[in-house]
Order: sequence, then structure tokens, then C-alpha cells
Amino acid sequence: LVMETTTGYRILMLRKNSSQAVLSLLLGGLLAAAASLAQADEFEQFDKLDEQAQMGADDSPVEEDIVHPSWFKFSFLDLRDDLQEAKEAGKKGIALYFGQKNCAYCKALMEINFKTPDIVRFTRKNFDIIPIDIWGGKLVTDLNGVTLSERKLAVRENMNFTPSFLVFDADGNEVLRLRGYYPPYTFRAALRYVAEGSYKEESLRAYMDRADPPGKFDLEDMNEQTFFLPPPYALGRSKIPAERPLIVFFEQKACHACDILHTGPIGDKDTVALLKQFDTVQLDARSDAPVVTPTGERTTANEWARQLNIFYTPALIFFDERGREILRLDSVTRLYRLKGVMKYVLTKAYEKYPTYLEYRYDRSDAF
Repeated sequence: LVMETTTGYRILMLRKNSSQAVLSLLLGGLLAAAASLAQADEFEQFDKLDEQAQMGADDSPVEEDIVHPSWFKFSFLDLRDDLQEAKEAGKKGIALYFGQKNCAYCKALMEINFKTPDIVRFTRKNFDIIPIDIWGGKLVTDLNGVTLSERKLAVRENMNFTPSFLVFDADGNEVLRLRGYYPPYTFRAALRYVAEGSYKEESLRAYMDRADPPGKFDLEDMNEQTFFLPPPYALGRSKIPAERPLIVFFEQKACHACDILHTGPIGDKDTVALLKQFDTVQLDARSDAPVVTPTGERTTANEWARQLNIFYTPALIFFDERGREILRLDSVTRLYRLKGVMKYVLTKAYEKYPTYLEYRYDRSDAF
């Protein structure tokens, strides 16, 4: 007898004429299934939906405004009150959602992630989501009692890309930052990382490795490009400055998102022209290839990615000529965003505008 339950299949070997045993086992299985369904903290399906539900290739500003779900919290923006109300409701904490109008990535978050039933249910159960407009002028009082505008809060917290999340646990501790859009699988795993309290014991990178261990015998190669510098990866530039800024591409084998980056944004001739003005290096984030980092440390690609807490690939880390990290693109990246960031770095706009967000405020064409 093979019986399907919500937790898988049970194979039961029964003797002939044991109808009473069959009935007992079936009832036991139904009760187990009901108990499993009652576990509200469990996702309906913890599968990789990235292949089925993806953000489109065009990340240019959308014409329509982005509509938040009705279950986002209506807040008076005193985060101390919001956290107290979340605790009284038995939630794990609060999450500040930094968004803006006409943002293609925010649209993907609303139309893909927040229309996935298990993500919606789990988010609503465990967190209050408080929307923050990165261009907004409403006053926000943070958990330390400091009052500032939405816009200044976004700059202070370096929320360079939308959508972004800043998550606090029930004690008011910052426990997670997500800058940019992540596909459903990665997004739900990050939520669960906080809700389960795993942040107290391990990094998000370590948690993601346990949730989705890398293949040990993956035969697929990474995407090659003629502008990538060959090994050895001697990237040190802190003592003797380099002539050009550096982009480190952290990727891995069998990475569908990496494939999209190479066939999409990097397949654009104007993008390639910009990339050729950088030193560019591609590293397998899971490999033991030796690397000398921009600051001169000897390590491996895997260990360096771990130190940088790279939990999503592809991740692009931008360094100046002296080895200082300028910013990173470690979420879904399409053409419009990639070009804007490269221009920000190549023009050294970061010397005037410490954050990419401030640069965007001052330049209407720099989104």
C-alpha cells in the first residue's frame, strides 16, 4: 500500500486480510497529514521557482505606479511603536521595505514574490512590512529615537537599490539587509533565515549553503568572456594603485541567473564597451582557486566569497584603483542598472556622492 501525504509517500507492507490494520494506518496517515498542514510556519513548497517565475529582461522605469499589497502595515513611521505592536502580535520582528515609483524591480517583487501564496502567508505571519519611499519626505523615527525623512533614512542606510529590506528582530536588532530584487527561492530562504532565528548562529551564506548545497561533480563550465583577466588572480592594489577600477564577478557553475547576466546585459555592445574600461575578473565562488584580494590578503575564491557574505550569484563587486570597495550588485541585475553603476564608478562620482543613491538624487538620468 502506497499512501501519499503532504510530507511525501509512505510505503506500508501489510499481510493479507489485515483490514483493521489498513484502516488504522490510513487514519494515522490522515491525522499526520492534518498535523502537517497545521504547521503554519512550513512553506507549502520549498522548491526553486526561479526557473518558472523570473523578472523580465527590461529594467528601465515602468510607466505605472507600483501598488503595495493591502496587508502592508499602515504606519505612522515611529518604528518603536511598530516594533512593539509586532511583538504584541507574536511576530518575529519588522521589515522596512525601501521602494520607489516606476521601479521595474519593485514591480517584480509585487507581481512575483508577493503573489506567491506561501511567501505571502509566511511573511504576514512573521513580520510587519513597513513601506519607505526612498524619495519621500515623511518623517521617520527610528528605533533609537532619531527622526529624519524617508529619503535621508534611505541614504543613511545605503539603500542604493530598490527594492531593499532592512529587517529587525523582536528585540530591535538589525538581522538582515537585502539590497535589490531576489527571486522567490532566495527571498523565501532569507525570510526563513530570520524567522527561524538562524541569524544568531550563522551567516546567510552558510544558511543558504545548507539549504542548497553546491554540487560536487558539476560538469558545467562558467560563462567565459574575452575581457575577463586570466589567472593568477593577483588583485592587490592597496600598496601600488592600479590604473583602472576593478569588477570582481562572483559566479558559479550551473547558475541560471549567471547565464541570464551573460546573455542579457553583458551581451549588449554598449555594456561591453563600458566593461572594457575596467579590470574584470571572474571567480567561481565555490572554488579553491588562489586569490590575492585588492587589499593584499592571500586566500581562495571560496573563502573570500564567504568573508564577503556572498549568498547570491552572480554578484559584482566594484573596487577603486586603491582596492577600496565602492559598492556591489549582489541581486538580480539587468541592463539599465548595470550601466548606471558602471558610469557612477568610471566617472568617480563616488568621490562627490558617497552613495549611489545620492548620485541618483542629483542626476535624473542615473537611475
